[in-house]
Amino acid sequence: MALSNNVIGPINLVVVLLSIPVIGAGIWLATEADNSCVKLLQWPVIILGILILVVALAGFIGGFWRIPWLLILYLVAMLILIILLACLVVFIYMVMIKGSGYLAPSRAYLEYRLDDFSGWLRRRVRSPYKWDRIKSYLSSTQMCPELNQSYRMAQDFFNAHITPLQRTWIDDQMHLCYNCDSCKAGLLANLKKEWRRVDIILLVILVALIWVYLIGCCAFRNAKTEDLFRKYKQGTYT
Repeated sequence: MALSNNVIGPINLVVVLLSIPVIGAGIWLATEADNSCVKLLQWPVIILGILILVVALAGFIGGFWRIPWLLILYLVAMLILIILLACLVVFIYMVMIKGSGYLAPSRAYLEYRLDDFSGWLRRRVRSPYKWDRIKSYLSSTQMCPELNQSYRMAQDFFNAHITPLQRTWIDDQMHLCYNCDSCKAGLLANLKKEWRRVDIILLVILVALIWVYLIGCCAFRNAKTEDLFRKYKQGTYT
């Protein structure tokens, strides 16, 4: 099949480059303190990015060595990955859309209520078993205790621009609760903020992949047409 390397090469190079932000986003989430203890969808994001990379390399090989069955496999697999990525983008948006904070009097930060978040997110922290594991991880970090050194006066704390989880810290240096709904809501607010950033990245990658995929389909169709025309000419003039 006479598929031009001038087309298939750049197409798959772009796909390889597009897989890097997906993998990077998953790794970034996995290294964040709150995400690493809750473990939502970091690994599915990483695996999806790796699969996009592998499929892009398969498409490059199929185009460079003109292997028709590998190109067909590339187009089918990439379509499946695009659908999976689209489902992931929509799912993240739907579960993260709820849980907006509200302004409290004399506070520079937002307050959050656990019941304002989606049911899927609430289930991640309401299970006693899951929360005990999360709590043990949070208590081992310096995310909240470090506020003792940063803010000596209560008013300094109230005026500070801090993370949703840190704002649940109470004014008692010997007591960090980690059990109230306020702490759980703060954790979910942290997760929501990080995942919405990742969702924007995934949406941009999805749109780019769709465009690249359509270009690849057009190139594949044109190559088949040219191949059939070449065989027809050979059959006519020989």
